[in-house]
Amino acid sequence: QVQLVESGGGLVQTGGSLKLSCTVQGGTVDIASMGWFRQPPGKKRDIVASITRISVSWSRSWTSYADSVKGRFTITTDNAKKTVSLQMNSLNPEDSAVYYCGARLAGQTNYDYWGQGTQVTVSS
Repeated sequence: QVQLVESGGGLVQTGGSLKLSCTVQGGTVDIASMGWFRQPPGKKRDIVASITRISVSWSRSWTSYADSVKGRFTITTDNAKKTVSLQMNSLNPEDSAVYYCGARLAGQTNYDYWGQGTQVTVSS
């Protein structure tokens, strides 16, 4: 059974930085894309950033970001550690949310695996 385990959330002041990590544990699945999503209180879950492989080995990949985080957030992978990370800089209160990582399998259109979520709170 594949599990996505997240870490790195917390409380930070406006202008600060946090790094979220998500590790794929258990099972063997062919993951084609990993993404970070966030869900503020009372709002729907939206994608923040994604990284999708170009080569099967993940030696090449492409990234995509929501307009609201471009230039501030960076998504990366460590294939050896089966980890995807989200470096978040210049945080502001509008970034406060529960952040989830997701995994989309090869040949699928939806993210089928999800982490448990980690809270990010940015104080003003």
